[in-house]
Amino acid sequence: MKRTGRDRPLYMISVAAELTGVHPQTLRIYERKELVSPQRSGGNTRLYSDADIERLRFIQHLTQEEGVNLAGVMRILELQRELERTHAELDATRDRLAAMERAAHLHARTAHVRTA
Repeated sequence: MKRTGRDRPLYMISVAAELTGVHPQTLRIYERKELVSPQRSGGNTRLYSDADIERLRFIQHLTQEEGVNLAGVMRILELQRELERTHAELDATRDRLAAMERAAHLHARTAHVRTA
């Protein structure tokens, strides 16, 4: 799957480590714990996207500045995904409601025209 934008793999592990201030071995640990999932090149080199870098910086903030352990980070990331899904479901529900309201309005106008 070809990725574009923020999800496009750009950075090798050494560059990702430098950009985030995280040791490459720590990045490997984060990958094993499924905190981040870098893409792989044809030669199996880890390639991190801008979205991965942003996520790694967030993880670094939580662990270094907020004192959250990795189990806590995993839970926070899980809750973020759940919140994003809930927001998407809410948006879809709002879209369906708006469509139903338009249909009801159109139906009411059509019924009014028929009775006039």
